[in-house]
Amino acid sequence: MNFRDLEYLIALEELKHFRKAADKCFVSQPTLSGQIRKLEEELNVQLMERSSRKVIFTPAGNDIVAKAKTIILEAKSLREIAKSHNEPMHGTLHIGLIPTVAPYLLPLVIPAIKEAFPDLELYLHENQTHVLLKQLEEGELDCLMLALLPGMEQFRQLDLYDEPLELALSEKHAWANKKEINLQQLRGEHVLMLADGHCLRDQAMGFCFAAGAIEDNSFKATSLETLRHMISAENGLTLLPQLAIPLSRNQSGVKYIPFETPRPSRKITLLSRNNSARQVCFNELAKLINKAVEAKLNEY
Repeated sequence: MNFRDLEYLIALEELKHFRKAADKCFVSQPTLSGQIRKLEEELNVQLMERSSRKVIFTPAGNDIVAKAKTIILEAKSLREIAKSHNEPMHGTLHIGLIPTVAPYLLPLVIPAIKEAFPDLELYLHENQTHVLLKQLEEGELDCLMLALLPGMEQFRQLDLYDEPLELALSEKHAWANKKEINLQQLRGEHVLMLADGHCLRDQAMGFCFAAGAIEDNSFKATSLETLRHMISAENGLTLLPQLAIPLSRNQSGVKYIPFETPRPSRKITLLSRNNSARQVCFNELAKLINKAVEAKLNEY
């Protein structure tokens, strides 16, 4: 038995398909199938039921996969410990980001990270919050940069920045010339939202519902850019995070108006596993990102 065999088993349990699991592990299907059979022989237990249409894991197989995931994660942790003591800002780092952060944060901080830490090789993964949390927990990602939500207490948290939300509306809207707006003025207004699965949707809905606004259920966007285009076509109001807003607060038929104090905002945080050995690296990244973003937000 070796780590690679366990990785084959984990991939097969996840995908329930020999060819797809082999592709994920970058081996041929016969190689993966053969190693799984050898593992069954070595352990003297049937790990799965095989048919031409599906793969069903036995109770023993499920128990062994769960333990295999722990073993692989711990083995990775050993490598991280060694690397973190020797060269904390060297090597590869897999970072997960949510879609409402990645397009606006990365252009701002990646050049600074590359300049400050030229030996750090970044791999960036964009996905929704629930997917990223699972990948972090299972060791597929080293850290996440996302909006802090309840239920994330099991991870180590480093605050990156607080980002205000602003009101986006058509430049032809009656409020377009306002310098600021009170959140309570949204009472009774229909507000466009992102689709389910985006954490910004939940945060924006919290602020809007508290003010008495109504969600416009006729359309749910899959991205902030889609929301922006809908607003420019005079289709309602929405809330957007400040880094997604041009400094002029007026672009392509859309006006952006800050809220009066207390302003709605979201906290962007770096999450990592509590037992990760790369905390020195995460601390340095957090300092750099905080400095770069605070400078940008002060320009508004």
